[in-house]
Amino acid sequence: MQRILLKLSGEALAGDKKTGFDEETVRGVAIQVRELVEDGVQVGIVIGGGNFWRGRSSDSIDRTKADQIGMLATVMNCIYVSEIFRSEGMMTNVLTPFECGSFTKLFSKDRANKYFSKNMVVFFAGGTGHPYFSTDTGVVLRAVEVDADVILLAKAVDGVYDSDPRCNPNAKKYAEVSIEEVIEKNLQVVDMTASIMARDNKMPMWVFALNEENSIVNTMKGKFNGTKVTV
Repeated sequence: MQRILLKLSGEALAGDKKTGFDEETVRGVAIQVRELVEDGVQVGIVIGGGNFWRGRSSDSIDRTKADQIGMLATVMNCIYVSEIFRSEGMMTNVLTPFECGSFTKLFSKDRANKYFSKNMVVFFAGGTGHPYFSTDTGVVLRAVEVDADVILLAKAVDGVYDSDPRCNPNAKKYAEVSIEEVIEKNLQVVDMTASIMARDNKMPMWVFALNEENSIVNTMKGKFNGTKVTV
């Protein structure tokens, strides 16, 4: 794999606090990503905003405005995580699909490729820049645009199951599952819009637990304990 796109959940970065940031968790991610970068892997990162805001849980706010708040939550997350990465010796840049003054740079494929060529970790913040699209759709869109080899989905669960393992102790975990089956059975790997985009653009996804020790590096080095979603 020469170029990967890593999706991190905002909640996972909050650790046990559930909101905000847990620096120890973020630094652990940074140390793993640094190892990949030192091995020559180009790394892009998308981060959800759930540690600050989950717009769909609010019935009193207009959906467009709620989604815009969520987009800004992902920008805050990327700026923070980017700075932790820098403190671990990496070069980074944050790209957004809308202007954020001097906080970020405006996304373009050419700009992203330029940063990748300089061994920078590229953060894609702000989702798609439009309401009614999740960060799931944003990560697949960016992966397709920058020609990533695979999307790594670092989640709270250790793979894809046929039902929710938190509710069903007999849930079956898939070692490998096709994107067609994910769509047909609505397995909730990513949302439906993102699933269809991944299928149509033949973008594989590997799903694993972020909280397992060294999980990102192990995934890239063949010690994979999650689920491969094939195309």
